[in-house]
Amino acid sequence: PKVVLLDEPTSALDPISSSEIEETLIDLKHQYTFIMVTHNLQQAGRISDQTAFLMNGDLIEAGPTEEMFIAPKKQITSVLYQAMEIIIGLVVIIPIIYAFFLSFMPANEIMRRPPKFIPDTWILDNYKFAITASPLMRFMLNSLIIAGIASILRVITSAMAGYAFSFYRFPGRQVLFYVFMGSIMIPSDVVLITNYQMVSKMHLINTYLGMMIIFFCSATNVFLMRQYFLSFSLSIKEAAVIDGSSNLRFFLQILLPISTPVMTTVFISSFISIWNTYLWPMLVTNDNLMRTVQVGVTMLNFPDGASYGPIMAASMIVLLPALVVFLVFRKMIVGGIMGGSVKG
Repeated sequence: PKVVLLDEPTSALDPISSSEIEETLIDLKHQYTFIMVTHNLQQAGRISDQTAFLMNGDLIEAGPTEEMFIAPKKQITSVLYQAMEIIIGLVVIIPIIYAFFLSFMPANEIMRRPPKFIPDTWILDNYKFAITASPLMRFMLNSLIIAGIASILRVITSAMAGYAFSFYRFPGRQVLFYVFMGSIMIPSDVVLITNYQMVSKMHLINTYLGMMIIFFCSATNVFLMRQYFLSFSLSIKEAAVIDGSSNLRFFLQILLPISTPVMTTVFISSFISIWNTYLWPMLVTNDNLMRTVQVGVTMLNFPDGASYGPIMAASMIVLLPALVVFLVFRKMIVGGIMGGSVKG
């Protein structure tokens, strides 16, 4: 290509003319090699492929324009994002860390002013009291049963509904799907009384089924499964049908085995959500032995005053199962969400 030397090509032009000249030079970049001398760094970044910085005639730095202009900007933006994420993470985790330290503090240190972050004396009495003063282990078993069974059933219902919405073609499919998605905008508190009346009429008060029945299906999880299934071509199902596979066999033996990431995501996210549920289990139970762990923690509040140490100890015990589940499966959760968030 021809080499063209440009010395401050737009310095004497008005902004409109300067912009027109820049566009022309950019269009001609594939035909000519431009050597441009300019003090306008933004212009150099838009036009040039290679950039050199000179000072008093000496070469200071040279290299591809993208590395010298664009890459540093991306790096600065990335650092700012990471700093923001660290700040948000600290805001979220510091109260949990403080509660952890409080669970090992004697009562006199907890009530000290100004408050202390790390205990002077580490004790286990708060954990012993939390376990013995209430049937905490029974509460955890109740929560485990409810969260485990309801999460498994939610995976099943979400997978079946997602399969129908993604692979079947029937009249009103899109309308039904939009109505289903519209239920996400309805706050759960709005239907709380209606759900309670339904469970009461079914004589499910103080039963595991009554506590978990409203968690069997989730529109959000149906959407996640549907989007994941849409990433598969219909030709896969057509080929299976040609080979003699039924719809049920295709669903059970072909589709579900390759959908493990998103199914794991639905299960774990459902488990953590149901495990942390407080209001509904409290509403449909009046037998203490049927309480869930979130309700059981509040039973450590006594009329003569709150026992902050045992409450924090119980909170740490309650947090442990959900934390372990999340840490073990966090990569599969992220992968499943990313896979179910796009159609491709």
